[in-house]
Amino acid sequence: MSQATPFTKVLIANRGEIALRVLRSARAAGYRTVAVYSTADAQARHALEADEAVCIGEPLPAQSYLNIPALIAAAQRSGADAVHPGYGFLAERADFAAACRDAGLVFIGPSPEAIAAMGDKARAKALVAAAGVPTIPGYQGEDQSPQRLAAEAARIGWPVMIKACAGGGGRGMRLVAAPADFDAALASAQREANAAFGDATVLLEKAIVQPRHIEVQVFADRHGHALHLGERDCSVQRRHQKLIEESPSPAVSAELRARMGAVAVQAALAIGYEGAGTLEFLLDAHGDFWFMEMNTRLQVEHPVTEAITGLDLVDWQLRVAAGEPLPLTQDQVRFSGHAIEVRLCAEDPARQFMPQSGRLAAWAMPEAGPGALRVEHGLRPGDAVPPYYDSMIAKLVAHGRSRDEALRKLASGLQQAVALGLATNQDFLAACLRHPVLAAGGATTAFIAEHQAALLAPPDALAQARAAAAAVALRLLVAPGVSTVRPHGLPRLQRLVISGQVLGGSATVTAADALTLGVGEHSIAVQVLRPAMGVTRLIVDGLASDVPWAADGDWLWLRHGGLGWAVQDRSLAAADSGMAGASDGRLRASLSGRVVALQVAVGDVVKAGQPLLTLEAMKMEHQHSAPCSGTITTLSVALGDQVAGGRVLLAIGG
Repeated sequence: MSQATPFTKVLIANRGEIALRVLRSARAAGYRTVAVYSTADAQARHALEADEAVCIGEPLPAQSYLNIPALIAAAQRSGADAVHPGYGFLAERADFAAACRDAGLVFIGPSPEAIAAMGDKARAKALVAAAGVPTIPGYQGEDQSPQRLAAEAARIGWPVMIKACAGGGGRGMRLVAAPADFDAALASAQREANAAFGDATVLLEKAIVQPRHIEVQVFADRHGHALHLGERDCSVQRRHQKLIEESPSPAVSAELRARMGAVAVQAALAIGYEGAGTLEFLLDAHGDFWFMEMNTRLQVEHPVTEAITGLDLVDWQLRVAAGEPLPLTQDQVRFSGHAIEVRLCAEDPARQFMPQSGRLAAWAMPEAGPGALRVEHGLRPGDAVPPYYDSMIAKLVAHGRSRDEALRKLASGLQQAVALGLATNQDFLAACLRHPVLAAGGATTAFIAEHQAALLAPPDALAQARAAAAAVALRLLVAPGVSTVRPHGLPRLQRLVISGQVLGGSATVTAADALTLGVGEHSIAVQVLRPAMGVTRLIVDGLASDVPWAADGDWLWLRHGGLGWAVQDRSLAAADSGMAGASDGRLRASLSGRVVALQVAVGDVVKAGQPLLTLEAMKMEHQHSAPCSGTITTLSVALGDQVAGGRVLLAIGG
């Protein structure tokens, strides 16, 4: 009996750079492609670049990208005979794979049974343990009462990790250090898990202190063959979500690689797995490792594996789904060089990595070419980053003959990236790459927590003064629509807010293309060499460079001195306008999001710092606390409301 399942048209059940990545390989393999999009993504690149596209609903994921009936209907309407889930959203939902199978569609991924087996973390641990894979001590019982979970946490011993059974990507995961924090952390984890995966079930594990996060890429076909493609080190994380990944791991020897790879392949064969999968492990300093979970899909970070193997893993997925055997055997897999990836995210590291949404005023990624970075993204200049989806906006991947070369190329390419108009983690990533611990290959999962002060250290006063001078020159000498410049030699008072800091100075225009800005003890001369919108070449304090920039109203964003700067011109504003330090009693939304928890009502007495409500945005929860003590006098939102960033949520009176 033939095991072939041929198909000709692939619907990609995902969005953004993920959909574009799958589209590229599917098109190269000769398949027609169908994109799906929410109403928020009607003009998104993935919707416009596929051969066909179908709208599947409103912006919220539950109404579109998580809407299984709408996706099946889109496949049927477009005539697609196969579905690729991408990674994220429904990629690890057994009911979606089953719905595709029931509709006669080839699901480009493992079977519903394999997804169900590995998608439930508790069941997965039991299955791999039976196959001889080492697992972390914990609790994965059916009794999910808070009392039983608290008792089991105490039995396991602190610190304890709470994990959603039905998901990944850090959703529904909380590290709890002490009993007093357990109840609140459990409620938050269950709420987040239910919102992300529709299942609030959790398991508990003993927290392994300062491990490495190592994952092994496996592939299996329906002919009984399986192999691994080496490991990836994903230890650099914030909020249990990966930021920097590399392959091979600096902590994994050839012997350990073979041992971990064999364990991963053994686990895949034990469950009759088919397609791409990733087994994730914690590795301690002694070389001992424990299974965490298996992701039954391709990973965001798969390009680093592609870089060192020279393989197209999406193409392999398509081949396996069509019934073909794996293209290589384990002995034929070859590894070459080193690859490192960073995730560029719309988030503010200085505000606990809070996701950002809004319009990108300028967007340009490093150009492709021989030896250049691989960059994957789904954006164009002027596109909006919506508040409904993940905060990642691009991946940058460098491949080198050595780890040092890959690091150097990645740091250089990251410096060339232009993402202005929203706070991003670009400078934070650059600081990570420069840090001696990471450069030496010593980063564990505690890297960011241990070195956060150094990684988030503010720039010095001279760098700030130079950036301010560049911004003033761009506004007064290059940007259209600004107020008339005073005659040469007459100072113009400047009052700026630069990256959150109030800065006063005096600008003196010395020529039609030059000025000097006095800021504190610094006097910075600026000359415009090549005036142009978007990128202007300036000489700032004697050093010439191209300065990418964008302006909107009294805001100007630029990159100078290797850093991104957001500058607001308050020169013509009242002295205290927008600068009040004391709370006015109003709690404002820190970002656009949906109200998922509301813990107070009008008339309640609260204390400063007390948690009042929680917003969900970009798949994460963000707690909002009382700005002052007093009584709730006004409540402007209800549970489930979608609110814009900056909106007043409630007011507190004395």
